[in-house]
Amino acid sequence: MAPFDPLWSSLALAGAVVWLGILALPWQPWRTRERLEAGAKTIEMDLSGVTVLIPARDEADVIGQTLAALGRQGPGLRIVLVDDRSGDGTATAARRAAPTGCRLEIVAGAPLARGWAGKLWALEQGLRRVETPLVLLLDADIELAPGLVPSLLAAKQEKGVALLSLMVELRMRGFWEALLMPAFVYFFKLLYPFRLANAKTRWVAAAAGGCILLEREALAEIGGFAALKGAIIDDCALARRVKASGRRTWIGLSHSAKSLRVYGGLGAVWQMVARSAYTQLRYSLALLLLCTLIFVVACWLPLLVLAVAPMLGAKLIAATALAAMIAGYLPTLVYYRRSPLWALAMPAIGTLYLAMTCGSAIAFWRARRTQGKGRPYTKDLDSSDATTP
Repeated sequence: MAPFDPLWSSLALAGAVVWLGILALPWQPWRTRERLEAGAKTIEMDLSGVTVLIPARDEADVIGQTLAALGRQGPGLRIVLVDDRSGDGTATAARRAAPTGCRLEIVAGAPLARGWAGKLWALEQGLRRVETPLVLLLDADIELAPGLVPSLLAAKQEKGVALLSLMVELRMRGFWEALLMPAFVYFFKLLYPFRLANAKTRWVAAAAGGCILLEREALAEIGGFAALKGAIIDDCALARRVKASGRRTWIGLSHSAKSLRVYGGLGAVWQMVARSAYTQLRYSLALLLLCTLIFVVACWLPLLVLAVAPMLGAKLIAATALAAMIAGYLPTLVYYRRSPLWALAMPAIGTLYLAMTCGSAIAFWRARRTQGKGRPYTKDLDSSDATTP
């Protein structure tokens, strides 16, 4: 009997094409070359030209650490914190933790304006208090290593960009965080290849909303946050607008900016991903079906062939597909100091992310059905900025 079977080999080859194709892409989205860390020695720099703008809603448990870390960045830093109608005493906790050497202003957030996404509305209110040429958009749960802000300023000048953002290091302590968070970064880089986003070309733009250093002039030129007010994926929408204005942007990974957010279980991660997953697909059923097909072909067909196919040739092709899958994910695991064995779970990881995306789509369809009269899932929000490269 011949060791080659056309049907099983074709199924295995389909999965191999996906993973080998990712490895062969000239912009190499699986690599982790784009990095920026705080200097080994703290850079003494006057930071009076920077205002940190923090939108905060129910962040009393982490805001102290965030502000304390900002106090270790350098002299002259200004901080505007918008208390977005918190119910847990966020503003009180922030006042208690106000760092020495920084000027902290706390803005009481107004009720959400019609047509605005919550975070962007908070940023818009805080922006009115910003007078410095540079603004650092920082999530309330992000802790910066000492000296990172000076390193951001130096990198911005060196790279000649108007917007510089960092993909912060997510918590990876519990089982679900360790399983899913490195893959979150990996899939983000596949969707938004950093090398292309950092190039002059305008057809790929990306930013990570947790930490963005931005020229206030560039923000004003694109119409401020009002130009993005309904965007669900606001960070990438901002980067795209800035690049469309003729300016350059840069995004990279960092160990020097860490998220304090705890995702204690699968449900918490699911909620985080599902909030914008279907938006990422432009609310398109066709794209959802295509995404499903790709995940099935890439994650499960090689395993099926390896387990069931009677012919050695098909099994070898399937093994090649799985080896390519592991090879593509390994750099991300190595960067985050995770065990390479987690790469063996990629079929399950991919299945979970697909399920989260389908859950996001189902929530969208249910909301549209209950709202009726053709009103979108996001009510008054504009989903036009939810695009993929």
